Amino acid sequence: MPFWICHPIKNPIILPFLPIVSLAIAILMLFDTSVKHSPTTVLELFVLILQDLVSSEGSFSESHFSGNVQDLIDVNNYITENYKAPSLMVGHSLGGAAVLVASSKLDNIKAITTIGAPSHINHIKKHFSEAESLIKDKSELQVNIGGRPFLINKDFLDDFEKLNLLDIVNKLRKPLLIMHSPVDTIVGIQNAQDLYENAHHPKSFISLDQADHLLSASADGHYVGDMIGTWVKRYFTPVENKMLETNDEQLVAYLNLQEDKFSTYIQTKKHTFISDEPEDIGGDDLGPSPYDYLSAALAACTTMTLKLYADRKNWELDEIYVYITHSKKHMEDIQDQSGKGKFLSHISKKLEFKGNLTHEQKKRLEEIASRCPVHKTLKENVIIETSTIN
Repeated sequence: MPFWICHPIKNPIILPFLPIVSLAIAILMLFDTSVKHSPTTVLELFVLILQDLVSSEGSFSESHFSGNVQDLIDVNNYITENYKAPSLMVGHSLGGAAVLVASSKLDNIKAITTIGAPSHINHIKKHFSEAESLIKDKSELQVNIGGRPFLINKDFLDDFEKLNLLDIVNKLRKPLLIMHSPVDTIVGIQNAQDLYENAHHPKSFISLDQADHLLSASADGHYVGDMIGTWVKRYFTPVENKMLETNDEQLVAYLNLQEDKFSTYIQTKKHTFISDEPEDIGGDDLGPSPYDYLSAALAACTTMTLKLYADRKNWELDEIYVYITHSKKHMEDIQDQSGKGKFLSHISKKLEFKGNLTHEQKKRLEEIASRCPVHKTLKENVIIETSTIN
């Protein structure tokens, strides 16, 4: 199940999951697929970083837990008013505590997932218990949390005392998935037990065996995403996959310039895919580039043509690899003297065969590879007619 991740460091990309750093808060939204910008049925996960260990730049003194909860509620309300109401909240570490509190105040939230979340808001005090006695006023003090320096003040500490998180969990009465590592040294596993024992069914617990608090190992992040994607299906009705209309053409491409940079949805009569540009030229890299698809068309057509030919000849061809590289080359470099100073598109097609084939059979297949329909089309003088229909 694909997730859309708004990662605190990278641009949005499609992945099963990415490690979410401490105090991250997430909203998982089920988008109406009738909306043009979302032609496929996907779960879009928006991660709201309130104060994470990267972007906070080491300062908690201007952040309070109740303020983070309110920020999350404000984001929920904005998305509800401008898109469609979120249905699932996912929170990591203190962010997990925040989504529990926020979810208790939001009727549209139907299920919650916490990852490495504390059962008591003040659990984090153990990381600076000695410093607490030194904070007598509004001044800031540097403490060490998980090997990182942070600035805190008295307001930050006092805000932890205002809520009884276990009481909120007990009254929540919504599906809850608790994910926690038994070797978490920042938020101990006892926190997960407390949350689980105080929650009502339906409730689930998944052990993140050997994972650290930050899910810094890529495999742990992917595992978390896979488990959430599977668990959430139990509580949400699948949305019908409503595709873009091709209007009797072979396919349609759609780009919403107000929401996307270059990400273009492509719809044939039966299939949906996406094209994009790499990040280094301003894209989000959500899919292959247009030239990637051009090369892919040639490669796929070549494999299919070779398969048909080998079958007809009863040759022992088991596997085919077609490697394509597209580039621009100077005419002189490709031994064409008809247009000095000009450049031509150059496509390199390399073939690899697996099977019991003779040298002569491989040479023949190399010749046949140039006869696939897409190869021929690329070699023709193609006429493209462009018109506007509105």
